[in-house]
Amino acid sequence: MIRRHSLALALLVGTACSAQQPANPSAAEQGPQGPQPAGANNPVPKDSPAEPSIRNVPATTGHANLALTPPPFTVTEIGRFDQPVALAMLPGGAALVTEKPGHLKLRAADGKVTNVTGVPAVQLSSQGGLLGVVLAPDYATSHAIYLSYSEPRPNGGASLALMKAVFDGAALTGQRVIWRAGSDGPGGQFGGAIAFAPDGKSLFLSSGERQRFMPAQDPEQALGKILRLTLDGAAWPGNPQYKAGGVRAQTWTLGHRNPYGLAFTPDGRLWEVEMGPKGGDELNLLRPGRNYGWPIVSNGDNYSGAPIPDHPSKPEFAAPELWWSPTISPGGLIVYSGAMFPQYKGSLMIAGMSGKTLVRVTLNGAKATPANQWNMGFRVRGLAQAADGAIWLVEDGGRGAEGRLFRLSRK
Repeated sequence: MIRRHSLALALLVGTACSAQQPANPSAAEQGPQGPQPAGANNPVPKDSPAEPSIRNVPATTGHANLALTPPPFTVTEIGRFDQPVALAMLPGGAALVTEKPGHLKLRAADGKVTNVTGVPAVQLSSQGGLLGVVLAPDYATSHAIYLSYSEPRPNGGASLALMKAVFDGAALTGQRVIWRAGSDGPGGQFGGAIAFAPDGKSLFLSSGERQRFMPAQDPEQALGKILRLTLDGAAWPGNPQYKAGGVRAQTWTLGHRNPYGLAFTPDGRLWEVEMGPKGGDELNLLRPGRNYGWPIVSNGDNYSGAPIPDHPSKPEFAAPELWWSPTISPGGLIVYSGAMFPQYKGSLMIAGMSGKTLVRVTLNGAKATPANQWNMGFRVRGLAQAADGAIWLVEDGGRGAEGRLFRLSRK
């Protein structure tokens, strides 16, 4: 096995695959949208860059697929939306729901649904649009919320953006884009999950690698990273490379593919779920400064069937705590803490899209154990815990098709 520093490896692979990715992915080039990392406007490559010198060592631990079982809940449809992605529970039983085409909906406690005005323009695609919504830690007094979305850029491409605004009950005001990924152009896999540190003084944002592979290993690009930011979008002073400035100063972890879920457990650990390629979906325990290996290693394969070395092939990269093959296509992630299902307190609940499943994982400190894989019969995209302990799920439906909101309650 040949071991190299991850950046040196990224540059070597980029040189070997120059038709897909320039040899120096952090060099600036000029595009219609201003200075861009080299290759940002190229068509997305088909496969991850091959590295024939890596001897594959198969992953033998952490495989988490379980037999599907019927859900032990009463499942009640409580609304319909157009391609819903995420939801945030409001005080008093209402909820905000993002719709991928660029609509933010308010579902009142009585079930009435209205449009929230003042929402930013989005670049709609199969994976892009209006994505995450969360309430600020001080929402009770500030009424601030955060939205993540694919923002249209001048060249017709898009970039992940983070907006902070005030919700007055019907409209957004004081809108400010506080962060942009900075690598515009084509590709899906935006990420867009948002979580606040337990003390409420900083936020974590997941940024996907936009189907471009090697930017996840480029420390100068914000793609394929988990960023830790202040509540106003600046680099968090406690980040591992804060003194380096730029993207490095914002980066908490790197080497991610398409991270859709972030959540803190009561012990302060930060957990993340991300989609693998053909298999290899991951549950990661995020540790500052660690590199999680994409696209050099993965416990899945390229969609073409071309293999990618498993995580044990390069032990310098952090391996997932659990992984799923066949894929479940993980979406949202919560840590359950409610009273309705006391037997599930402290468990991770993971939405599964292609798996049409809700997955439960138990935790004992840093140890994760698969517990249940419930067959929901629909693609589960986002989830949230209501004040009464019920679990709300939104369905990942196509445009004009399904997109239902469900409430899971005690049988």
